Amino acid sequence: MIETRHQTELLALLRDEGPMSRVELGERLELPRARVAAEVTRLGELGLVEVAGPSASRGGRRSTLLRLAGDLRILGVDVGATSVGVAVTDAGCEVLGYTVEDCDIRQGPHAVLARVVELAEKVRQDAPGRLLAAGIGLPGPVAFAEGMPVAPPIMPGWDRFAVRDHLGGLLHCPVAVDNDVNAMALGERHSGVARSLDDLIFVKVGTGIGCGIVLGGKVYRGVAGTAGDIGHIRLDDYGPTCACGEVGCLEAYFGGSALARDALTLARSGRSAFLAGVLAENGEVTAHDVGLAAASGDFGAVNLIRDGGRRLGQVVASLVSFINPGMVVIGGGVAQLGHQLLAEVRSAVYRRSLPLATGNLPIVLSELGDTAGVIGSAWSAADRAFTLSS
Repeated sequence: MIETRHQTELLALLRDEGPMSRVELGERLELPRARVAAEVTRLGELGLVEVAGPSASRGGRRSTLLRLAGDLRILGVDVGATSVGVAVTDAGCEVLGYTVEDCDIRQGPHAVLARVVELAEKVRQDAPGRLLAAGIGLPGPVAFAEGMPVAPPIMPGWDRFAVRDHLGGLLHCPVAVDNDVNAMALGERHSGVARSLDDLIFVKVGTGIGCGIVLGGKVYRGVAGTAGDIGHIRLDDYGPTCACGEVGCLEAYFGGSALARDALTLARSGRSAFLAGVLAENGEVTAHDVGLAAASGDFGAVNLIRDGGRRLGQVVASLVSFINPGMVVIGGGVAQLGHQLLAEVRSAVYRRSLPLATGNLPIVLSELGDTAGVIGSAWSAADRAFTLSS
């Protein structure tokens, strides 16, 4: 059991910065050497810290470096509407093994979480060790303190299901539960294109649309954990019906489901020869097919992306004006539409936001892709483990 705040700070610093000497730890945390020595000794007894070897020589006696124990393992889980990814990492949240497969969130919590445990056992075979904690991101509103989803629009059967307690019982370790977009924002902040930036916005465009907000290096969740739910910002009182039951939401215009719906209309009407061919061959069209059609120069598909990117850009522009972030990162499955989408979002943001807010504002695609969520979930899990349990 972690016993003091200083132990938590030492563990987090070793995770974030890598091996450090006792002197460096004391300087960074402003602790006397005797206190650092005592805390390190206790963490060693708990099996959380070990000696990493001597530091580089600087002409005098070389210091001994300390690091997180090499056999500690963390699970990061990213549950989407149509897929689930599971990664095992070391205590520094470096991915050691990863797998992803199709999975329908509508199967319900018992079936999905049972599959998560099976995939966890599979990836842990590639990197055996002591399981310290697990983190899981879910595609809906999450009450972070309680570790459960609340009234998630696309997750029937999940409302107020005790995910943290249930999964913790299956894995026998502490579990952190968060919205999937918050997890992806953390992943990008710690290991991706936004590495070390304290203020950023991460926009996920997948089956639905969400936004993770990082302020001062920490995820901003709001009072109830619903901050960043931009997919349900209303753009038109007379727009298409959204999965949440309202009309005219951003998500009803642009996202995986909306793109597939509009692509089907193009295919059936004959306004897209490419998509009509896909429909004839496969019996359906997807958002991925829209990207392939646009890449081939299909006019109808290009217009779908432009229109969706413009609407997304309008909402992101409002966020930029309100939050003034240091970077906007766009990820998720639909973000694989690539630079055509990015160009529309950039155009809308730079046109609608104040020059002072956008003068040095990068708007970029995610570097981590599918692994952003599992890495961010692992970071959340490490925070929970370093605070609660060894």
